[in-house]
Amino acid sequence: MIRNIFRKLDNRYTWTALAFLVFIVFFDRYNMITRFKTKAELNNAKDQKEYYQKEIAKDKQSILELTTDTASLEKFAREKYLMKKDDEDIFLIMEEDKK
Repeated sequence: MIRNIFRKLDNRYTWTALAFLVFIVFFDRYNMITRFKTKAELNNAKDQKEYYQKEIAKDKQSILELTTDTASLEKFAREKYLMKKDDEDIFLIMEEDKK
């Protein structure tokens, strides 16, 4: 049984195929290890692209809302930039970090 395996491995075509596979997997410019890493980076980039496209859609909706509705513009200015009317006072309530 073991001799049959060694006889098959003694064939020059088998050695050539094994050498070719080792070369492709480890030493080639586009080896398999590099291909797997590149594939992982590509998937990560696709996920980031999807995330940023969702964020762009949210921002476009916010911009549309702010340019068309004065009540939402006023709310935005009060919340983000602490703007107020002349007869109003602003009280900031800040939460403490729980460490």
